[in-house]
Order: sequence, then C-alpha cells, then structure tokens
Amino acid sequence: MISSLLLAAAITVVDGDTLRINGERIRLLGIDAPEIHGCRQGRVCVPSDGQASKRSLEAIMSGQISVQRVGQDRYGRTLAQVYVRGRNVACEQLRRGQAVYVGKWDNGGLLAADCR
Repeated sequence: MISSLLLAAAITVVDGDTLRINGERIRLLGIDAPEIHGCRQGRVCVPSDGQASKRSLEAIMSGQISVQRVGQDRYGRTLAQVYVRGRNVACEQLRRGQAVYVGKWDNGGLLAADCR
C-alpha cells in the first residue's frame, strides 16, 4: 500500500465518490454515490441526488490530504482511501447519507474497519 501526504494539491471533485488530485483520478474505496447525470438504462444505481453528494464531498475536501492507494478499478482509476485532516472521506460520505457501502468493492474490508 502506497501512502502519500499532499500539502498543496490541485483537487477536483468529479462526483460523490471520485476525485481528481493533481490529475490522478481517484475512486474512493468501498462506496457508491448517486450518479450526477442520472442512471443509465440497464444499470442499478444508488438512488438520491448526485449533485448533493458531490457538494458534500467538496465540503469535506479542505485541509491536509493523505491518499492510501490500494489498486486500480476496471476504468483505470486509482482505488484509494483518502483522508482529510486524518478523517476518511468515504466514511464521512456514508455518515452524511451521501453514499452507500458496497462490500465487494472494499478490498479486504479496509473501509469497514476504518469507519467503525
């Protein structure tokens, strides 16, 4: 597991479970957030407001950021646990009701252990 501390980073929130940090697309480990542009036909998506989930993640992303990379997803995004001021942002999205936990996406239960 590679961890890095980012003191000054260019951060863009893509949606409620995806970030771009210094150009790297990062998918938060173990959660799924509502789609911003709605659910495409044939897919099962998290119900709720995708824009609200994105705004929630944007509100969390200020302060010292740490990224623990755990792999890549099928779209080539980095799978990671991201911490702001020592708090796991995926756990915070879950607490706020802006994402749902998906156990099959939680490599080895890392997120579940962190959110206790």
